[in-house]
Amino acid sequence: MKTNYAAVFIAALAYWLLGAVWYGVLFGARWMVLEKVSVEQAKSMNPVVPYVVSFVLNILIAYSLAQICIWRNANTIGRGASVGVLLWIGFVGPITFTTYMYEMRPTELFAINQFYPLAGMVLMGAIIGTWTKKSA
Repeated sequence: MKTNYAAVFIAALAYWLLGAVWYGVLFGARWMVLEKVSVEQAKSMNPVVPYVVSFVLNILIAYSLAQICIWRNANTIGRGASVGVLLWIGFVGPITFTTYMYEMRPTELFAINQFYPLAGMVLMGAIIGTWTKKSA
């Protein structure tokens, strides 16, 4: 398999759009309460830079996930999604939970902030696994 850059881009875009739904529709109000962010603070934030930076970082995540999918021959929707789950369970979840625990942050905040990358990595892995590019 070769890296499918279109799949990487679409996977990154899907993760980015999932973030808009996750924090804009599903959990935004509760997240703001738990993070102690006021509406005024949110409105004073630069409206462009965080979105551009997060999209660029999503491309990096999707590209890395694509490389791991290639190494694992994860060339189906299920295999790609399982790579996303495995990476979250093995790295993202434990690292961030340790930080939340020592910072004494609410478990609900961990769930909001960290189940988003779990869902995103599953989504990206599924896209990348489904949309594989065979070696020539």
